[in-house]
Amino acid sequence: MIGLDWTLTGLGAFLGVLAGAAFFAGLAWGMRIALRRARPAPVLLLSAGLRIAALLAVGYWVAGEGGTSMLLGFAGGFLVARVCILMLARRPVPEEAARWN
Repeated sequence: MIGLDWTLTGLGAFLGVLAGAAFFAGLAWGMRIALRRARPAPVLLLSAGLRIAALLAVGYWVAGEGGTSMLLGFAGGFLVARVCILMLARRPVPEEAARWN
């Protein structure tokens, strides 16, 4: 049976949540900038490239520092952040309150 270092797994999960939050914050920021432009494609491509490169760099560092335990925690933390952010993004818009007059 393979031993799992829970300390490294937890640290990896924490780093994964931070990386996920930064990834999707960068996505939101890039979309806001791109939607104000006449030609949004260059902004979106640059944003995607930077976000993907940063996520891969952090993932590579995590894999090198903590091995499999930390990498599994990192991936799990990223997925948790992704699910939470999608739940926030997909919530229904509250309807305007009915007027009394």
